Amino acid sequence: MPTLSEYSNVSNTAFNILDKKGYQIWYDDEVDLYCAEKNGWDFMAYSPCALLGLISIYEFKNPTTWEEYWWRDNEKDLLDNLSKKKPEFISVMRRNK
Repeated sequence: MPTLSEYSNVSNTAFNILDKKGYQIWYDDEVDLYCAEKNGWDFMAYSPCALLGLISIYEFKNPTTWEEYWWRDNEKDLLDNLSKKKPEFISVMRRNK
């Protein structure tokens, strides 16, 4: 069991984080997506955690103007070369026992 994973009981926490960051959040039932907006930058995702993840990309990249593919980071091809071997580590859940 991981320390945290995406599950429905995490959704309200994701929304509270977005709210505290100043985003307007809503659900668009026409397209069946969760939405957020702040300062004209708008985001849509299939889950509250995914919405928070997209906004994390935005906040990390910190664009000042919109341009196509502003969110891309192709420094490394991690998607196609992602390791299938779990690294060795001790989960904090096990360390605290």
